[in-house]
Amino acid sequence: MTLFLVRHGRSLVDATRPASEWELDPAGFDAVWELRESGRLPAAAAWFSSPEPKAQQTSQLLTDGQVGIVDELREHERAAGWLGDFGDRVRAAFADPSVPAAAGWEPLDATRGRLLPAVRRILDVHPATQDVVLVGHGTAWTLLVSELTGREPDLVRWASLGMPDLIEVPAVLR
Repeated sequence: MTLFLVRHGRSLVDATRPASEWELDPAGFDAVWELRESGRLPAAAAWFSSPEPKAQQTSQLLTDGQVGIVDELREHERAAGWLGDFGDRVRAAFADPSVPAAAGWEPLDATRGRLLPAVRRILDVHPATQDVVLVGHGTAWTLLVSELTGREPDLVRWASLGMPDLIEVPAVLR
């Protein structure tokens, strides 16, 4: 069983609204379709998505099958207006996950507290032989990979994630 973590396609950025409300940028659809046709995603899998519009829209472009929407798969929560020093703030969030890295941001410990149990529940109800695809977000997936593998968060990988992008976590422990 492999866990496939898809980062959503390119967002239509609106700094006046929280990123959780952003739509997928139609100019980035080709990159999502390219991932769909790449052969990198499993032909048969259980699919789930974050409730955020950009993640749901990405999943709709990637599969014709059913996609379960799981509220807990949403991104690390951030208020609007944080774009200027985003990378520095995310690194600060990982450096001390117990405190918000900026006003209006949830601590990463809160993200972990909802994300990891939800993913464990998803994995628990699917056979060990069935692949699972989760469509969501870069910071959440970086945190999740760290939790599932027992490794430090790979912030270099986080900074280089494309939109969309794919992270495979083979043989996920149940």
